[in-house]
Amino acid sequence: MGTSKNELNIEEAIKVTNDIYWVGFSDKKAHLHCNPYLLVDGSGRDVEAVLFDPGSLTDFPKIMRKVLETVDPAKISVIVAHHQDPDVCSNIPVVEDIIGRSDLRIAAHANSIRLIRHYGIQSSFFAVEEHEYALTLNSGRVLEFMFTPYLHSPGAIVTYDTQTKSLFTSDIFGAISDQWSLLATDASYLQRMELWHQTYMPSNQVLKHALERMQSRWQIDRILPQHGSVIEGDMVAPAFERLKGLACGIDLDEQGL
Repeated sequence: MGTSKNELNIEEAIKVTNDIYWVGFSDKKAHLHCNPYLLVDGSGRDVEAVLFDPGSLTDFPKIMRKVLETVDPAKISVIVAHHQDPDVCSNIPVVEDIIGRSDLRIAAHANSIRLIRHYGIQSSFFAVEEHEYALTLNSGRVLEFMFTPYLHSPGAIVTYDTQTKSLFTSDIFGAISDQWSLLATDASYLQRMELWHQTYMPSNQVLKHALERMQSRWQIDRILPQHGSVIEGDMVAPAFERLKGLACGIDLDEQGL
């Protein structure tokens, strides 16, 4: 994290790494916080940016203010929508107007794209499964995608930034809490993840399968969920283990819970 834990100013965009920014906001009335992220690759005239899960229409002014303070929006070449939910991407039509470039691409899985279209998006879609689940930026930096169906959407994906070893996990690793902080600072966050996953994930079998695929494929230094808090360093492995052993969804019905 580019800023110490004691110096975070959540009224501004916050560096998660040198070139990945949290551009969300703190909603004290909500128990479910949404986290859009902005990746800024390169410098000067060569800057290229990627916006992840830009958020809902109602949140647009707060999110876009932080984007504008961080980068010229015309430098955003890709918006990644990890699934189709309105809290993830319903503001894309107004975001694309601000970006104002005809070659803007919306990266998502086809199972999500057929639903995202209904928001009235004008930009072209980049169906990740048609591009070997990877996208290469102008600098050569590679973003890798993984299909994670039913976690919690049939078109859900996650994104791995090969340069910073950061994993954008959408709903996976999210949490519901009235004690939100941008950073997961201790093991209490692992407990707060449980209710979210028990409610929204279909079963331990589906969840564990995806988590094991992530661990076998990538070295993960940090987890950036769309809900909840950023998980870094020594907390990454325990977070994986906690969820791999968690009964959720239909498991709880079978247990009569």
